[in-house]
Amino acid sequence: MITALGYGTTGLSIGQRVFGLSDWHRAAGAVGSMVTQLAREAGAYVIGTGRAADRQKALDFGANEFVDLVNDTLEDVGGVDLVFDVIGGDMQKRSAALIRAGGTLVTVVGPTDIRPADGLAIDFVVEADRAQLTEIVQRVRDERLQTNIGKVSSLDDAVATFNSTERHAGKTIIRVRS
Repeated sequence: MITALGYGTTGLSIGQRVFGLSDWHRAAGAVGSMVTQLAREAGAYVIGTGRAADRQKALDFGANEFVDLVNDTLEDVGGVDLVFDVIGGDMQKRSAALIRAGGTLVTVVGPTDIRPADGLAIDFVVEADRAQLTEIVQRVRDERLQTNIGKVSSLDDAVATFNSTERHAGKTIIRVRS
């Protein structure tokens, strides 16, 4: 969630179009769901992405529209003001091509050579601090942010949970106490 909160460094404003969320651009994933909610709170028009199975969840988290990256054409999205990327590679390159003049590519996968034409690329590194964590907790308590928890396991089952080949959307929580 700290990663998602960091989008604020981009100067996102009301009416801007945000695209390219996380986890293979999954707007329904753990980071993508937070980015979607925070961007909507800032007044942005959010285009969520992912697999067809993620569509309703992404819309429930606040995406204005959804692009199925298997069945839809990414380039049909049109111009966007901000791409938030945690994947890199070919998907980052294709998404960067969608950025309008003056727009921004924010990536958390490390330094990138990809630059949007007439725009900025930000290699975003998160250094969480107490104030950010406190803000996130308050947003969750106030129900301004909905969490995306995929699985809850006991500490005794932690190794099996993390070694499982079963896929879960959202974050895995390990309960230390009963």
